[in-house]
Amino acid sequence: MPKTPNIAVIYFPGNNCEEESLKAVLATGMDGKIVRWNERRGIEKYDGFIIPGGWGYEDRIRAGVIMAKDPVFDIIKKEAENGKLVLGVCNGAQALVECGMIPGLKNKVEMALAPNKNPLISGYYCTWIYVKSTEEKNRCAFTKFTEKDEVIPMPIAHGEGRYVTKDKELLKKLIKNKQIIFRYSPKDGKIEENFPTNPNGAMYNIAAICSKKGNVMAIMPHPERASFIRQLPDSVELKNKFIGNIRAMEDPAPAMRVFKSMKSYIEEEIL
Repeated sequence: MPKTPNIAVIYFPGNNCEEESLKAVLATGMDGKIVRWNERRGIEKYDGFIIPGGWGYEDRIRAGVIMAKDPVFDIIKKEAENGKLVLGVCNGAQALVECGMIPGLKNKVEMALAPNKNPLISGYYCTWIYVKSTEEKNRCAFTKFTEKDEVIPMPIAHGEGRYVTKDKELLKKLIKNKQIIFRYSPKDGKIEENFPTNPNGAMYNIAAICSKKGNVMAIMPHPERASFIRQLPDSVELKNKFIGNIRAMEDPAPAMRVFKSMKSYIEEEIL
């Protein structure tokens, strides 16, 4: 009997998206478990890891940096080098950048997720946005069911989500390597670099970056909060088609494909 992909959702003190992340994992037919950061023994048995959103260690110093220094990341890095999947969402994305796994071109931190820049508010900003898939669907382990140029609704909820770097050549390398997986866009997919399309001022409208190998991804928007039809805002036509049908409201929304892709990749490449 084929083995079922098994995902560890790594919980750090202060995270608050572990339950939603696990529910999205289970909805795709994978197995999964919320694993505390200090339960390191035996986590090598999992086929992939999700670092969920929240405020790990209260985001003291700066977002994600204390999480990134935890010994559990030494194990996760090693498993990723062996091809296992790592998805960091929001606070998890910040930690992946802080530990150097993203962009992962050098054995050091190459980028930062700086405080948001927008004309409405300084600091934490929560709203629904759209992201555009910028690469072919087989470019990375998280977009196997997402077409190039497809636009997907997701929410953001962060105070430090602006991808920046002082390395003037790094952005060129990321584009050349096809590592920029999602960019903020309007609903029609035409990239606009200004607010509100770009909700935090990120360079090149970057919403998600994958590793060069494609098995690690840091994404600031929350796919786990947009994985079911019932989670989508009323303004999204896809939800309006299902209003009044309770069962249909539990159907997968487009963002669920991130988790569905993880399952497919693990079945094809790891198990």
